[in-house]
Amino acid sequence: MKRRFVLYYRVSTPRQGRSGLGLDAQKAAVANYLGEDGVAVVAEFTEIESGRRDDRPALDQALTAARVHKAALVVAKVDRLTRSVGFLLRLLEAGVDVRFADLPAIEGPTGRFMLQQMAAVAELEAGLISARTKAALAAAKARGQRLGGYRGGCFSKRARRLSKETLSTNADRRAYDLAPLLASLRSEGVTTPAEIARALTARGIPTARGAPHWSAPQVTLIEARLAKLQQQ
Repeated sequence: MKRRFVLYYRVSTPRQGRSGLGLDAQKAAVANYLGEDGVAVVAEFTEIESGRRDDRPALDQALTAARVHKAALVVAKVDRLTRSVGFLLRLLEAGVDVRFADLPAIEGPTGRFMLQQMAAVAELEAGLISARTKAALAAAKARGQRLGGYRGGCFSKRARRLSKETLSTNADRRAYDLAPLLASLRSEGVTTPAEIARALTARGIPTARGAPHWSAPQVTLIEARLAKLQQQ
C-alpha cells in the first residue's frame, strides 16, 4: 500500500492565496519532500488567515482527512508556527502523524517531541510577553498616561479551551470523522452495514487499525457509537 499523505498550506492574506505568493514555494517544498514513488496524496488544504488566529477551519478539515485515511499530515513550513500555542496544541491532540517539509528528518516520536518542545517554548514566550506588557502598562499608568483595555494572556486561555474541547477518546473522534461520509452513503441508498463496509473499502478508507477492508460488524460498532454520542 502506498504511503498516504494529507497536505496543509497556509498563507496570510487572500491576496497571497489568489496570486500564489508564498503558496508556490510551499507546494514546491512539499513536492520535494514527498518525492514521486510510493506516495498517495489523498487531500490537500490551504488556509488563508493570520498566523495569530487559533480558528483554522482548513486545518480541522485536514486533520479529519488524515485520521479518516490513516495518513500523515504534511505541513509545508514550520518557521511561522512557533508562536501559535493553539495551533501546536491542536496538532499534538489530533492523533495524527505530522511531518514538516522543511524538516524532513523530523517525524514519528521525534516529531511529536519536537512539537511538544515548540508548544512549551511558545507558551513560555506568550507568558513573558504578557508579563512585559503588564509591566509596561503599569509603568505608563504610574506616569499618568491614559490606557486602553489590556488583552494580554489570550494565547494561554485559548490553549486551555482547545484542550478541554478535545474529544475524550480516539474512538469517539473516529466516529465523528466518519459520520459525514456515512450520512452521504445513506443518502445514496447505501444503508446496510455490509453495503457500507464495501463502500468504505472501495473508497480506500482504512479501518481504525489501518486495515484496507471493512466488515459489517465494524460498521455496526461505528454506528452504535455515533448513536450513543448523539444521545449524550
